[in-house]
Formats: sequence, structure tokens, C-alpha cells
Amino acid sequence: MNRFCIIYLLMMSWAAAATPDALIRNDRVIAYQELIPAAATESGGEGLPNATVFLNDAVVSRTPDAGGPVNFTVKRGDVIFRGPNDGRITATGESEVRLVRIEFRGAESKVIWGRTGLAPNYELLIENGYVRVYNIRVAAGTSEPMHTHHDRVVVCLSGAQLRHVLPDGHTEDSSLKTGDCLWRLGQTHVGKNIGKTDLWVIAVEPK
Repeated sequence: MNRFCIIYLLMMSWAAAATPDALIRNDRVIAYQELIPAAATESGGEGLPNATVFLNDAVVSRTPDAGGPVNFTVKRGDVIFRGPNDGRITATGESEVRLVRIEFRGAESKVIWGRTGLAPNYELLIENGYVRVYNIRVAAGTSEPMHTHHDRVVVCLSGAQLRHVLPDGHTEDSSLKTGDCLWRLGQTHVGKNIGKTDLWVIAVEPK
């Protein structure tokens, strides 16, 4: 093998990110958080269908198994769904790309939830046979009406102090920090933002 081939192979290996440790791993999902330097490509992970939440504004591309590169711009909080053959994300702009990739371990379902159970202020972003994804924003000092979540991954883009009022009147206080990526069990509650910062969360419910 000549020197040029060795250098090329080294460059290709540097350009592909190593798979990070999973933030969440259970029988439903595997969640990774990655920082992709400019011109590098995300890790392959488990190669499962996934929802990808972008944590910063960036210019990216992906190359499906069948077809050429797809270039697009993302904003902080944008979410895309990718099947196993839809290609990995490459940072094609001048800045790094930060993302959370939630991979789904279950089979595709025919169940459609729509807006069932969601609070009126939630924005439904994606729903298919693998996942329902929605955007939650609760301003400081405000509350939501009673609503219901399925088991889910929460990706927190803006943290807050919260109080949950359960159907029996019992209350539970909790907090989310900006950057958290956590597994939460399904629950019916009233959500109150009792802090001084606005809450912004992407909720990812596997089917």
C-alpha cells in the first residue's frame, strides 16, 4: 500500500465520528448525543430507524443508500426522521453540528395517535409507525391543562423548574436542565413552570 492510500484511509477514519456512549439504552430506544466537527460525519450507531434532534443551527448533508447527497440547513430544535438507509449526517458548513439521535428498537406499528392526549399548545412535528415527536414550550410562570404523555425521551433545549399536578391532586416538583436527554415514563398531569426561565422540550415517544 502506497503512502497516498495510507493517508487517504487515515483521513476517512478521522472524518467518521466514533460512536459515543449511549445516554439512554433500554428495550425501546437507544439515544446518543454527538458533536460532529466541520467536514466530519456522525457515527453509525446501531443503524436503526431514528429521530434526530439538532441542537444548533448548521448546514448538513446526508447521502441515502440509493441516491446522491441531500443538502439542507437546520435550526436549533429541528427534528428529522431517518430510516436505516437514509444516510448519516455530515457537517458540510463551517461550524460543528450538535445533535441527539434516538434510535427505535421496536417493530413498525400501525397505530396512529395524532394529537390524542396532547396539551393544546404542543406542536406535533412527526408521527409515523415508529414514533410521535412534538414540541413543548411553557413560558415561565404559566401552566398547561391536564394532558397525557406516553413513555418518551425528552430533549431539553431550555431548562426550567417544574411542578406536576397528578389527577389525584398529588404534586411532584422536578427540574430540567438545558442539554438534558432523559427517559420519562408515561404520565397524566398538569404541568406548571414555577421557575423564571421558559421551558423548551422536544418529546420523542417510541411506539
